[in-house]
Amino acid sequence: MLFSQPTALSAKSATPTSPVKTELPPNIVFLMTDDQRWDTIGSYGSKDAITPNVDKLAAQGVSFDNAYHAVAICMPSRTTMFTGRYFSDHRVGFTYPYKRTLPAQEFAQSYPALMQDAGYRTGFIGKFGVRLETLPETVAEHFDFYAGISTTSKKGPHFPKSDKKLAHIYRKDRNPKERTLIKGDAMIRFLETQPKGRPFSLSVSFDAVKNDRDTDMYGPHVELFKDKKMQIPDNWVEGKNERLPKVLDYSRSTYLHMKRTSTPELYQTLARRFAVQSYSVDDQVRRLLAKLEEMDVLDNTIIIYTSDNGRYHGSRGLYDKAIQYDEAIKQPLIIFDGRATKENQGHRIDAMVSSADIAPTILSLAGLDIPAVMKGYDLVPLMNGNQDMTKWRDGVLTENFFIQELVRTRGKNVEAMNDDVVKNNRSYRSRGIRTKQYQYFEYFEHTPVVEELYELANDPDEQNNLVSDPNYKSTLAEMRKKAAKLYAEVLQ
Repeated sequence: MLFSQPTALSAKSATPTSPVKTELPPNIVFLMTDDQRWDTIGSYGSKDAITPNVDKLAAQGVSFDNAYHAVAICMPSRTTMFTGRYFSDHRVGFTYPYKRTLPAQEFAQSYPALMQDAGYRTGFIGKFGVRLETLPETVAEHFDFYAGISTTSKKGPHFPKSDKKLAHIYRKDRNPKERTLIKGDAMIRFLETQPKGRPFSLSVSFDAVKNDRDTDMYGPHVELFKDKKMQIPDNWVEGKNERLPKVLDYSRSTYLHMKRTSTPELYQTLARRFAVQSYSVDDQVRRLLAKLEEMDVLDNTIIIYTSDNGRYHGSRGLYDKAIQYDEAIKQPLIIFDGRATKENQGHRIDAMVSSADIAPTILSLAGLDIPAVMKGYDLVPLMNGNQDMTKWRDGVLTENFFIQELVRTRGKNVEAMNDDVVKNNRSYRSRGIRTKQYQYFEYFEHTPVVEELYELANDPDEQNNLVSDPNYKSTLAEMRKKAAKLYAEVLQ
């Protein structure tokens, strides 16, 4: 129970001459959107988005300008953020041989489980998105409050029917266009049921901004964007992009672009839908801040805002995610700490940060030990300005092991199918490294190996692949070496 572990959550006593006062460890709220690209948020430079409350978190918190997803597709990305482990380590994904179910004993080393063990009241709302041994019927055992959906938004929700108010929130006759509002209602319900004198850790995972259909858009918010002309990225491609590596013809990102974002009209429609959903999420942030203030706990609450991965949305002739260009792998990451003084608010940090850093950072903020199994870094010294930057990483590992044609393989010889994919050069599995100066990755199962190298200062949109440029021969060799070193460290 709380305060029985002095090395973790310890009560701080006032001086002997003053009234005794117990200071609780900080409350922590982790907000995750689905498929939200980093540059679709106002504080990250979007001129189309209406995100005043997320922008407020940034203005009063810390924004990371060089944060990157270790893997840019939902299930493995979420597993990484729960566990602080990289994809090639936890191997929880969609396709063979990276289609592992996370054992309960390994989830016991995730940030929610460790915080619950230490006395935090833990909650989860929304898309759980991880294939866990006990999901969905008994996953609630890992949380004190659970209103979650399993690996896809089509299953669930699963929640305790004894909570009549929560049951009313999730009633079957509710308009599905209110899906983001429903999660906001459940978030408020968690806070309404929070006992005094105990810290809480709440994770809220929104379906938005992933949804592509008008039937998913909340009507009143649609009105804000219905006539708005959305800005088109400089590297948006009309039709098929013939400059992409041919191996990406097998990626769903290519054919989904042709269906959804390959014309100006299609692009505008989808951009407006994403902006609508971003606004719907932002409005839940407004409700969260108001409720925390009403409860008089905002000044002892940390709010972390991020997404599970980015999305191309027509940039470079791609639609989906996973492929290792910046539109997919760059991560919005904002950490608001209600305890911070005004002098420590509104900072931007340009150190290289990974989504694998989320779990160890949450544990550190809670005053808990970080287990050795977590390979991510603690971001707290960066936030406090105490980090020795000579000991910080200069690049982050990025991985993609998703293969679309291996998704639906039940009852089939998936090992033979995978061998055929690799043998016939249809595999676009890749890994690489992102530094401030360079982006490098390789499609390592292709014969011969296909590589991409970009110098970002001169080519921020990653249009000029330098692999064959003799002037970058030594740079290419160095990036190969760095990527191999990072990958080896993950597997230690």
